[in-house]
Amino acid sequence: MKITKFVLALVASTAIVSVAMAADPIKVGLSGPFTGGSSSMGVSMRDGVKLATDEINKAGGVLGRQIQLIERDDEAKNEVGVQVAQELINKEQVVTTLGFINTGVGQAAQRFYQEAEIPVINNVATGSILAKQFLPPDFKANYVFRNAANDTIQSAMIAEEAIKRQGFKKPAILNDATNYGMLGRADLNAALAKLDVKVVAEEKFNIGDTDMTAQVLKAKEAGADVILTYAIGPELAQIANAMAKLGWKVPMIGSWTLSMASFIDTAGPNGDGAMMPQTFIEVPTTPKRAAFIEAYHKAFGGTRMPSPVSAAQGYDSVYLLAAAITQANSTDGRKIREALENLNTKVEGVVTTYDHPFTATDHEAISYNIPVFGLVKGGRVVPAHPEDVAGDKALRIKPKA
Repeated sequence: MKITKFVLALVASTAIVSVAMAADPIKVGLSGPFTGGSSSMGVSMRDGVKLATDEINKAGGVLGRQIQLIERDDEAKNEVGVQVAQELINKEQVVTTLGFINTGVGQAAQRFYQEAEIPVINNVATGSILAKQFLPPDFKANYVFRNAANDTIQSAMIAEEAIKRQGFKKPAILNDATNYGMLGRADLNAALAKLDVKVVAEEKFNIGDTDMTAQVLKAKEAGADVILTYAIGPELAQIANAMAKLGWKVPMIGSWTLSMASFIDTAGPNGDGAMMPQTFIEVPTTPKRAAFIEAYHKAFGGTRMPSPVSAAQGYDSVYLLAAAITQANSTDGRKIREALENLNTKVEGVVTTYDHPFTATDHEAISYNIPVFGLVKGGRVVPAHPEDVAGDKALRIKPKA
């Protein structure tokens, strides 16, 4: 009798485990540039997402189901991003997507998620328009969320740093000709106008350009005392290298992409001193950040993240998604969106602690008070103003509405 009961119990427990193991995974899209000039951002974001996903899955998953990442390389090309979005939605039937590194790709692709009522957590691309494309009342609901510092925030920070904090009077803007660069330049001009400052030169260049001597020379001849930038790492490095070639050194202050490994490594010593807004700098200023840094390098090796901001924001986006699915008790897109807009539990992230980060009318998790300035020094990004990350300033939280 005892043996029979034991066998029955064993069979029952095995059946329960089998049912749990057989539960369909939650399919989550993961798209970004994993090759090419933007890959340091894309790969770092992907690694951060994978790290968080592994942690959640090992802890039992979400709603008793494992998260399954469906990865696609959009190559930082708008047309590829559109193809990826359609495939993830129609063929893979993902319940949500994490990613978008490049503003242009996001603009082109995220409308398909909007039409399908599938939420997107935009964890790197910063173009100010991205979280505002589908706002009510023009649209019934907005399915695009973001946990990155948008360019309205960054451009205001850059202008404040250059003009008010450091006292420069003759800025020049150098930007790439992508949607990201052109929209960023417009945001910069608007921020400078609020400070009654006009740029002395505006020059643009194309992705893949390897000689910025002409653009830098025009800025020099215009009397610029600071270079403000909106571009991606490889081309930004050519600006620093062109200044060195001309024997002309003025500060570079630009968007967060100055922290990319492709800028730091290609510019070498010429890149030292460059400054940029950062939501995350790879220093263990909080226990959560220390644990994240250790886990990241244990999983992926190296001594420096190629793009720390991308890795941290990618990591946090998974935990925001998991919290929303848990609260919704569903993988239905509309219910996930509603949960994201009304998260009732705090999510401890690497960048910040998310406490009601979104509302129905505000899909930006990062507010102006969260980023701080980073500085390239000796091949790494360090805090530009150590006092900004000291003590209780280390963890900055979005003010409640």
